[in-house]
Amino acid sequence: MDSIIFDIDGTIWNSTDVVAMAWNKALEKENLDVRVTADQLKGLFGRLLPDIAKAILPEQTKAEQLRVIDICCQAEHDLLRAMGAPVYDGLEETLKELNKRYPLFVVSNCQAGYIELVFEKTGLGKYFTGHLCPGDSGEAKAANIRSIAKKYQLKAPVYVGDTSEITRHVRRQGYHLYLLPMDSDR
Repeated sequence: MDSIIFDIDGTIWNSTDVVAMAWNKALEKENLDVRVTADQLKGLFGRLLPDIAKAILPEQTKAEQLRVIDICCQAEHDLLRAMGAPVYDGLEETLKELNKRYPLFVVSNCQAGYIELVFEKTGLGKYFTGHLCPGDSGEAKAANIRSIAKKYQLKAPVYVGDTSEITRHVRRQGYHLYLLPMDSDR
């Protein structure tokens, strides 16, 4: 192990309650008779945004799904900027210690600006050497992990996340994976 790559949601903080609130307000403003719950989002986070849009708006056209998910994401950013979200207990101390031994990174299937917002609200950005997401690269999590590994010449990165959906992608690349149950005490 020469580095650690973290996911965001369910690993660094739990934004699902705030995101559900923001998305529901946005969906209501768009006059859509659809609502999401934090538990539903826990099952969707980790997927690409177009896939999440399709899951919550299956009756809409792809173009409409993407338009609405963009509106939801903007509402999410606005509310998270105002409220933040809970960081897992002991995380900063853990990152501080890990950062003494390993470079730390973030790779998440999120929209552009989300990782920076997390860093801004939590103050944890100082522990991370780099980050990447589909909103910045146009690529999914597996390709972004490869890009981080290549850019920083990582030989044996470990990925820490909370969804089993990424297991196949991460292991196929020969990297180690640690999954954290979303509702664990960490």
